[in-house]
Amino acid sequence: MLDATTRSGGTATASPRATATELAVAAPAPAGLSVRCTRVLLSPWTRLSLLVVLLAAAASAVLIYEPQRLLAHGWPPQLDGAAATVVFAVAYGLCTVAFVPRPLLNLAAGALFGSQLGTGAALAGTVLGAGIAFGLGRVLGQDALRPLLRGRLLNAADGQLSRHGFRSMMAVRLFPGVPFWAANYCASVSRMGWLPFLLATALGSIPNTAAYVVAGARASAPTSPAFLIAMACIAVPALVAAVVAWRKRHHLRSR
Repeated sequence: MLDATTRSGGTATASPRATATELAVAAPAPAGLSVRCTRVLLSPWTRLSLLVVLLAAAASAVLIYEPQRLLAHGWPPQLDGAAATVVFAVAYGLCTVAFVPRPLLNLAAGALFGSQLGTGAALAGTVLGAGIAFGLGRVLGQDALRPLLRGRLLNAADGQLSRHGFRSMMAVRLFPGVPFWAANYCASVSRMGWLPFLLATALGSIPNTAAYVVAGARASAPTSPAFLIAMACIAVPALVAAVVAWRKRHHLRSR
C-alpha cells in the first residue's frame, strides 16, 4: 500500500491524501495574517494616530509658510477676479483645519477683496474648513474618542450636541468663545448629523465673519461708521458670551 511504511528503507512515506490535507490546513495562514494586519491598520487607535499626524503636519506647514504674510504682502498679482476668490476660499478652509485663527483670515479677506466679495470668500472657506475637520474627526477619531467621554461635563456636552445639534452649533457659531477647530472636532465625535452641522455653521458664522471682513476692508479708515459698527458687532457678542459663560460656571459651582 502507498501509505504504509516502506519495508526496504524503513522510512514512512506520506500518502498523497495526507499531503493535500496538510497543505489545505497550512494555506489559510497568509490570509489570516493579512486580516490581522488590516484590522490593526483600520483600528480606531490607528486612525486616531493618523489624524494626529495629519493635524501636526498641517500645523507645521502653517508655521513654515506663514499665510498671515498675506496681510503684509498682499495677494499674488497673477491671481485676480473669480480665480483669486476660489483659491482664497480653499486656502481659508485648509488653514482653519490647521488651527489658523479665523479672525485673522477674515481680516485678510476684507483687506484683499473688500467687504462683499471678501465676506463670500470667507463664508465659503468657513463651511469648507468645517466640513473637512468634521469629516476627519468623524472618520478617524470618533470610534477611539467616544469611549473616553466620561464625566458630567463631557457627557452633557455630548448629549447636547447629539440631541440638539443645530441649535447648539448655531449658539457656538454666533457667540465667540469656543475655538473654531475645537467646535468642529467636538461635533465630529458626537452623533450630530452632517446637514445640521454644516447648515448651522453657514448661518451662524455670517454675523461674526461679516463684521471681521468689514473691519479688514475699512481698516485704513478706523473712524468711519462702517468700521465702528463692525467693531461693535465683534465686541457685543463677545461680551454676551463672556457673561453667559460666567453665569453658567457659577451655576455649576453652586450645584
